Amino acid sequence: MNNLKRCSTCITPETHETIIFDKNDVCNVCNNQKIKNNLNWVEKKIELDKIISLYKNKNKYDCLVPFSGGKDSTYTLFYVVKHLKLNPLVVRFDHGFLRPNLEINTKNTISQLEVDFLNYTPEWETVRKLMLQSFLEKGDFCWHCHTGIFAYPMWVAIEKQIPLIIWGEPSAEYTAYYSYDQQEEVDEKRFNRYINLGITAEDMQIRLEGLVNQEDLKYFSYPSISELKKLNYRSICLGSYIKWDTQKQSKIIQDELNWKGDEVENVPLKYNYEKIECYMQGVRDYIKFIKRGYSRVTHLTSIDIRNQRLNREQALELVKNYEGKRPPSLDIFLKYIGLTEDEFNEVLIEHMVYPYSHNFSFQKKGKKIHDFDKWTIKDEMPRKEAEFLLTKWKKRKNN
Repeated sequence: MNNLKRCSTCITPETHETIIFDKNDVCNVCNNQKIKNNLNWVEKKIELDKIISLYKNKNKYDCLVPFSGGKDSTYTLFYVVKHLKLNPLVVRFDHGFLRPNLEINTKNTISQLEVDFLNYTPEWETVRKLMLQSFLEKGDFCWHCHTGIFAYPMWVAIEKQIPLIIWGEPSAEYTAYYSYDQQEEVDEKRFNRYINLGITAEDMQIRLEGLVNQEDLKYFSYPSISELKKLNYRSICLGSYIKWDTQKQSKIIQDELNWKGDEVENVPLKYNYEKIECYMQGVRDYIKFIKRGYSRVTHLTSIDIRNQRLNREQALELVKNYEGKRPPSLDIFLKYIGLTEDEFNEVLIEHMVYPYSHNFSFQKKGKKIHDFDKWTIKDEMPRKEAEFLLTKWKKRKNN
């Protein structure tokens, strides 16, 4: 266990993005939850109903629901159909790493709720380049996923003329980019502030130096505000109007839709509802641990502490037993981006968040989970291409 300063209420450490501690060493995410718990959720639901009334029964589709098939988007879709009685168009940006159980869940959900479903998968060669460049620049290979998930549905909304877009939880649930007493619209401001890692599609095209063109990056960029204003769009988080509780909501979709949880690399089975979508999730958590000294178990147990389902000692014990292990999926990831593990570590050293410093000599191995052998092996990054981008990154870093 590292010696990072942690919140005196939950166990979130000082390396967490946007974290600030008050005079009692309570983090701003915990204090944000106090605001959440004191909101008048009856009034919030009335606000939601007023918004819905402006769009219901005006077009073929009452709204658009961005959807991954994970717990939050599934519950959002369930609530939109069963409680708000809306007819949505369901839109999924497929990041390329969807697991078998997730696909079964998605088919069951779409079938049971009887909704129209639109799925888009970007071209793999482009994704592969974006993953490597994003990893080099930010120590986060998910730029294509972050931006595609939030930009592509907005392009569809314009194309299909669907002005109301309903997302799941607000960012205030986990970070302090916004607080629960602020109006958090899912718009371009939020996209640039919270989603795209500070790299626009135009930036990415320049950094990749001709390896991709502008058309390749259309759905990773936010549509023009003029087009969205013409649509008279409204893009909201359902969790800004109903009180969000992922554990309770996961139970609801399990009971109502036969939604199945799954095992995730280096995460306790009690959290089998969390981040089951992606077979690169273990790598993402491992990267976060190397950069910040904590990962998903800290995040999940901190949520449970705030909801009085766990105490700090129990949480720290789970962190000790699960976090920081090298996931077997790292071998797949390194082939995808064309780097050696030494190069992978070299890049992450540049992205460590002070005061954490990772000890690479002390490493435990995580175990393969049940569907590991079913994870699709896509074409690997050509080594020359990876070396080209790595060399360019090193030159920029050293200048």
